[in-house]
Amino acid sequence: MLSVFDIFKIGIGPSSSHTVGPMRIARRFLEEANNHGALDKTVRVRIDLHGSLALTGVGHGTDKAAILGLMGFSPETTDPDEAEAAFQNSKTANKITLHGGKTISFDAKRDIELRGDITPTVHPNEMHLTVFDASEKPLFEQTYYSVGGGFIASEKQLSTPAEDDLIARSREGRHFFGSAAELLKLCNENNLSIDEVILENEDDRRGRVETEAMLDQIWFAMRDCIDRGLKTHGTLPGGLQVKRRAPALFHKLQEAPLANEREQLFDWLNVYAMAVNEENAAGGRVVTAPTNGAAGIVPSVLKHYCASDGTMNLKHIRIFLLTAAGIGILYKQRASISGAEMGCQGEVGVACSMAAGGLAAVWGGTPAQVEHAAEIGMEHNLGLTCDPVGGLVQIPCIERNAIGAVKAVNAARLALRASEEHKVSLDQVIETMRQTGIDMSRKYKETSEGGLAVNVVEC
Repeated sequence: MLSVFDIFKIGIGPSSSHTVGPMRIARRFLEEANNHGALDKTVRVRIDLHGSLALTGVGHGTDKAAILGLMGFSPETTDPDEAEAAFQNSKTANKITLHGGKTISFDAKRDIELRGDITPTVHPNEMHLTVFDASEKPLFEQTYYSVGGGFIASEKQLSTPAEDDLIARSREGRHFFGSAAELLKLCNENNLSIDEVILENEDDRRGRVETEAMLDQIWFAMRDCIDRGLKTHGTLPGGLQVKRRAPALFHKLQEAPLANEREQLFDWLNVYAMAVNEENAAGGRVVTAPTNGAAGIVPSVLKHYCASDGTMNLKHIRIFLLTAAGIGILYKQRASISGAEMGCQGEVGVACSMAAGGLAAVWGGTPAQVEHAAEIGMEHNLGLTCDPVGGLVQIPCIERNAIGAVKAVNAARLALRASEEHKVSLDQVIETMRQTGIDMSRKYKETSEGGLAVNVVEC
């Protein structure tokens, strides 16, 4: 099966598909060019960004991410301050030291082409890279796609039918499931919870102790991101002059009387989600959950219900993450988690569904109740568009995560209090999301050509 750590990955903001993915693509391209024997003669690299990567690329930091990838930076290990310094030095010198040590001239205005007029046919996030020799002869070129959540693929990989690729590879796992119905059947036949099914699949990859340590590392990265977002004041980069709101709201909540605790539930969820997404918008260190644009929902719900008052229940945190990842795997296998393909229903909608299922599991829900919570979480995000103002992951993204966290909790509550079987299954809602994404106009899918992006005047 896809791993928990395919769904939850540590990286940098502001976008998993437009920042994390392109950084990985650029590094992978150089490795392939080197294997092809092309780097010795290389004096120039050109990057062509097509579709959504071009239309919202600058606001999402795609150009910067691609340059960092050429330098050998990896999202998982990148320090944002170090990366920014390397990027600025490259811009000043009009040079780049490629992964491997070779220094060549590089002028972003000349060597990065933003071709928003090109509409890719394979996937909206298309990236073509070429290396040239001194006579401007192409030595090696390749086209890749950033398919959401930091996942990347070549054209050949995307052209492979899903049945022959994801599903076939999934059958190698101890507990294969290609649908929520199959996952529930596994749970019933083996008397396992959803998190136990996912954990046993991870056992086939590594020892249990190592997996638990990796889950804890994911949580610690989420927690640290929340903490940074609650303490960091200022204005977010990009030109919209959006001020960070999480620190001030956090300060008010700390001073508020405990008598208002129930009334403040939404406020706590809001402030944690916004703290993460303000960090993401600033290019900080975040965890894809399942994407950067939707990175605040899972940590917000986790923080409030599993790590409040300075105490952590690691057992519950692991159950939450494993369950949420199992739900995320279903969306990744059966549809998409890319805003450029599905709109924001594929990002915030999926994150809401994952968090709802994770919380239902922590609250003692049966596998069927967890599936119901995940279904509710998506059902009421269907059709959600991706329309970032100015191509920045700020408006409406930051507040949208706050709303998504509140929805997730409500979905879990509704599922656990349902008195009869629900009529809509998780498989049905995932397929509905997929069909809706296909039918949705391109301008509402991370292009900044519709919705709020054209009706809100940039300041």
